[in-house]
Amino acid sequence: MTRPAPEQLDELVAVARDARERAYAPYSRFLVGAALLNDDGGVTPGANVENASYGLGMCAERTAVFRAVSEGARAFEVVAVVGSNPQPAWPCGACRQVLWEFGPEMIVVSEGLDGTREEYRLADLLPNAFGPADLA
Repeated sequence: MTRPAPEQLDELVAVARDARERAYAPYSRFLVGAALLNDDGGVTPGANVENASYGLGMCAERTAVFRAVSEGARAFEVVAVVGSNPQPAWPCGACRQVLWEFGPEMIVVSEGLDGTREEYRLADLLPNAFGPADLA
């Protein structure tokens, strides 16, 4: 996988920022948007969706993955995340595991509301992950 150009990362973060504005978070008021860069160059946004039965909510990253998969995508190169903190917000453990299924080498980019941007490889955020190869 080649690293996306800076302009492509800027565009992906902008899509995540826009998705954040569509989040449904009346309980926590912590809005999160995500955007996935599919291996075919397509971009899929997602936003967190809360529920009065708290455990039934869904994170933005998994919303984007499930949407992309339902539209036929099977591999992702980058996920961008924009949360409600001034500093970057990172995917939770469940999201990291779901992302691993479709792109263990993907880049995770997060931008805070203050414009601070950081990135890591998913493998660095989820070392020794369990995945499809473990079921062989």
